[in-house]
Formats: sequence, structure tokens, C-alpha cells
Amino acid sequence: MKKLIAAFLLITIVACQTNTEEKRPNIIVFLVDDMGWQDTSVPFWNQKTAFNELYQTPNMERLALDGMKFTQAYSCSVCTPTRVSLMTGMNAARHRVTNWTLEKDTQPVADDDILQQPDWNVNGMSPVEGIQNSIFATPLPKLLKDAGYFTIHSGKAHLGAIGTPAADPISLGFDVNIAGHAAGAPGSYYGKDDFGNKKADNVWAVPGLEKYYGKDIFLTEALTLEAISSMNQAIHSEKPFFLYMAHYAVHTPIQGDDRFVQKYLDMGINPIEAKYASLIEGMDKSLGDIMDFLKQKAIDDNTIVLFMSDNGGLSAVSRGGEKHTHNLPLSSGKGSAREGGIREPMIVKWPEKVRPNSVTDAHIIIEDFFPTVLEVAGIEKYETVQEVDGLSFVPVLKGKESESNRPLFWHYPNRWGPIGPGIGSTSSVRLGEWKLIYYHADRHFELFNLNEDIGESQNLAEKEPAKLEELAKVLSDYLKKVDAQMPIDKATGKTVELPSEALSN
Repeated sequence: MKKLIAAFLLITIVACQTNTEEKRPNIIVFLVDDMGWQDTSVPFWNQKTAFNELYQTPNMERLALDGMKFTQAYSCSVCTPTRVSLMTGMNAARHRVTNWTLEKDTQPVADDDILQQPDWNVNGMSPVEGIQNSIFATPLPKLLKDAGYFTIHSGKAHLGAIGTPAADPISLGFDVNIAGHAAGAPGSYYGKDDFGNKKADNVWAVPGLEKYYGKDIFLTEALTLEAISSMNQAIHSEKPFFLYMAHYAVHTPIQGDDRFVQKYLDMGINPIEAKYASLIEGMDKSLGDIMDFLKQKAIDDNTIVLFMSDNGGLSAVSRGGEKHTHNLPLSSGKGSAREGGIREPMIVKWPEKVRPNSVTDAHIIIEDFFPTVLEVAGIEKYETVQEVDGLSFVPVLKGKESESNRPLFWHYPNRWGPIGPGIGSTSSVRLGEWKLIYYHADRHFELFNLNEDIGESQNLAEKEPAKLEELAKVLSDYLKKVDAQMPIDKATGKTVELPSEALSN
């Protein structure tokens, strides 16, 4: 009798474990490169704009109808800092990968005449100790893999410099790496060009994908097909999966996707902008193909989709038309501390948890994805070598009010290259409706009330001295707390003062 009871208990335990495993959700983080807040037919403002009318993204519309739209979601102003924050849960001021990375131990952009950039982590993140100029951290995919997830990377990685472990996403805990490496742009989007591999020693050439060489296929489509194949593999292995669908689109080179470009050319718009619009629509088709796959496999009700962009839309260079206008009503674009450089289109679908066709104005920043993904995966107890700055937005997804007094921080003690509004070496904070930008080169401030001035056209620094002082202190205290690096003033040889110090001088 005792043996029968023991056997029954064992069967019950196994059954419960299997049941729990089956209920664990699949998770897709769908990250677009350089996609601006307005680069979609889904309005993220209180009205539709001309850009919303131009771009055709029916699958984003579909996702928004099924999920929650975030109107005030933020990333960093350039790519690698955002991606490292996503993978580590750390703010860029803390992880010090504050600019984009490529060559090992090499700063990709030279100093200007005024400021010397600090010794930031030019090698990106690292899953192991001892890599110089990198941040040692426990990566998100490793935690998911250790918890039983089948982890898939598809597309752009741009997390570690050439020759460092993190240049290969496998080292970060991914079971599968599709086309990810150290570089942050494709050599070519065209299969006929072998995605840039026809040119010898092309650092931008997309690795892998040899099966598509010489074929009339666009990179976005190839990445999607391979991602779907890997999801199939996870389903056959009866494991929940985490797909990091990190498209190279819509980063430069702005090359037309032949499936969509002609109709935009027929509209008579600028040819470069027609190609850009086709990149947007090709990305959207990828989203739709993935959602269709989930439905065909009857797993869409147990799959969470988080849609996000890694920085604001490109506007300072390479675009058609007038610079710094491609993200209106937001000011400026990629590389800028202004809203056009950091505010992103974000949508989350979580069946039976997120109210369909809902909208939130909660203030979310990219490092929040780290604890959120772990929470929705049901991973409650985990250890990281790094201190995590992000806060889970699961309560927001479940309909609870967000904390409106939580400050958000950005830190970019670097030189991006182009010039324009908000572009330069800066530190910034948003607290409630107020936003402060501190410019390192000349120590001047910009203070905006975003509720009243979404375009950041009225600098209130002189009119609101009390608010300026308050936010300068909040920003300075945080930069001190995380031991943030500041650039060097070449004229004096001294480190640039923190905001509060600059105010008191």
C-alpha cells in the first residue's frame, strides 16, 4: 500500500510540473532599430499626424487592438546603450556603455574640440569577468535559459565589440543566434548582395544566412523566416521560448524593400523617404508573420509580445527632406536628448492579462524590460552580479496606476557626430511633467514642461528657477549614486561639474 501511495505521489508531482511547464508563457521582445515615435499608422499622441497617415503598419494596429499602447515609453538616444540596458536592467549611467560600440578597445567617434570623452565601456557588456572596458553582468537570456526557456536571438546584436565574448549572442545565454554580431548596421539588406558579404573584410556584413545568398530576398524577411523556424524547434522540444526579434531595419543604409517601395514612390514623396517607408512596412509584415505563426500553432493565447524601438527616429543625417523634422511633433531625433531621440512606440500584448485596445501614459524606460520579462516568465528568485535599476511594469500591464513621481534618467557623456537640437554630451532627467537637459560643453540647461510643450520649444530654465534647482539636484544625486562618468573640459583639464555644481558656480 505504501508503495502505491508513493507511486501516486510521484505521478502527481510529475503531472503538476508538466502542467506548470505548459502554462509558462512564450515571450517575444520585438525590437526595431531607429524607429521613431511617428513611424507608424498607430498614433501614440492625442491625434493622428501626417506621418501616421503616410506609414502603413496594419500589424502594429492589430497588436495595439489586442494589447496596451504606451504613449510615454523611453529608450536611450543611440543603440548599444539601449540594448545593454535591456539585457542587464541597468541604466546607461551605471553600466557605462554610453555610446555605440564596434572595434575592441576603440572609441568609434573622436572627441570634439571642447570635451574629452571619459573612459567609457567601449567593449560593451560581458558575461564573464576580466574583459577590459566592459560591464560584467548577468544577461537576461541566461536567466531565462537557466529557468528552462529556449532562447532565440534573431537580427542585430550590437552588444559587445569585435573579439569580445558578447559579440556572439550565444555567450549571453541564447540557444540560437541568427545573424547577430558586433556591428550595428547591415552591409546590405539584399540577399542578392549576400547581405554585404560580397565585399571582403566588410565589418558590416551580416553573418550567417548563407542559404539566402544570391536570392531575391530582403534581410527583414530572411530574419523572420529563420526566427519562425527556431520557434518551431522550441515547440517540438516542448519548451517555452524567448524570442528576441531584433531587426536591423530601419537602420541605414536606407534601401528600398521591393515588396513595398513602389507604392510610396507612386505617391510622389522623396525617394529616400519612399525607401524608408518600405523599410517600416517590411518590419511590420515581419510582426504580422510572427503573429500569424503563433495563431497557426495555437499558442498565441500563451505568448506575450513586447514591441519597442531602440532609439528615436533618424533625422540628422541620411534622410530625405528637412533635418530634425522627421519625428514631429517631437523635437529632433536619434542621438538627441530631446523627445525625438528617446521617446518610442511601445505596445504589449499579454492575453487575459492586458486589457485589449488599452492605452497608458505610464513613464517606462528600457531597463524596465529586464525585471518585467523575468516576472512574466514566472522567475521570482534570481541573482545577478549587477545592481538592477529597472522596475517591472507588470502592475501597469494589469491596469494599476503607475508611480508618477519616479524620475527617469539619461546620461550621454559622449560625442555622436552630427549636430542638431539636443545632440551633444548631456545628462537628463524626467520627473512627472518636467524634463531637464544639462549640456556638458557649456553647462547650460533646458527645462521643459512636456504636458504643455511636447515639442520642447519653450525653455523655462530662467522662468522656473526653483524647478530648475530641484531637478538639477535630483539628477546630480543620481549621477553621484551610480558613479556616472563625466567628460573632461579640454580648456581646463578638469572633469565637467555635475548639474547642481554648475548651477552654484
